[in-house]
Amino acid sequence: MLRIGYLGPKGTFSQEALEEYVGNKIHTAFDFGTISDMLHAVETGSIDEAVVPIENSIEGAVNATMDMLAFDVDLKIKAEILIQVNQHLLIKKGAQIEGIRYIISHPQPFGQCRNFINKHFPNAILKYSYSTAEAASEVAGGEGDCAAIASISAAKVYGLEVAASNIQDTDNNSTRFVVLSKESGKRSGFDKTSLVFSTEDKPGSLYRILDIFNLWDINMTRIESRPAKSRLGNYIFFVDIEGHIEDADVRDAITMVKRKTSFFKFLGSYPRYGK
Repeated sequence: MLRIGYLGPKGTFSQEALEEYVGNKIHTAFDFGTISDMLHAVETGSIDEAVVPIENSIEGAVNATMDMLAFDVDLKIKAEILIQVNQHLLIKKGAQIEGIRYIISHPQPFGQCRNFINKHFPNAILKYSYSTAEAASEVAGGEGDCAAIASISAAKVYGLEVAASNIQDTDNNSTRFVVLSKESGKRSGFDKTSLVFSTEDKPGSLYRILDIFNLWDINMTRIESRPAKSRLGNYIFFVDIEGHIEDADVRDAITMVKRKTSFFKFLGSYPRYGK
């Protein structure tokens, strides 16, 4: 039986992504309080796979996931899932929206709903939680002077009222989740490959690496930089390209990239979402 983790507690978008991914597969789901704990559980074999958020269309990269993949664990991406994110303001049943003094949520939803908060709750105190569901749980156990930004699922799980619906700043709000395990995904013919690397501290180093994909006619779909954590001004680069490591052109291009980087890590090949 598949043992799979998600960022809990129940009612998170991570749980929605997990449910879409597993479908009718027999599985046991485990909720974790942090991305770090979950990924270490995969690495030690406590669970087989983990569903984690990696980027949002409004707020960009989920840095905790990216840093863990680059520096802390040796795991591979085997699948990806896209979830449409609709955020809602949830309050305790019977509470009055005029009495809200605190708003609780994960940092990502706060960024996604910045305009709504500034317009309707400019004086509210923002409190951060590990997940939107944890925020909903705290509101359910509170005194009625706090609200959570979370999903409809969280409202149902924790018995909260929806005070305002679809409060995200744009309707084009989606989060990309990836499934991590010790093995890469199987080749499907409609695949994506993820890498992370750093370049030598020389003029044109990044350009020469990216030009390799152009020479092999490989489409690069994403590039993201993060501090290398060695010294100020040093960066690592996350890159997604079309194709699978078993494709000859992708394999040859990656071989060349390895030769021109000071640090390189293969993060997996996997079917692109929507196949």
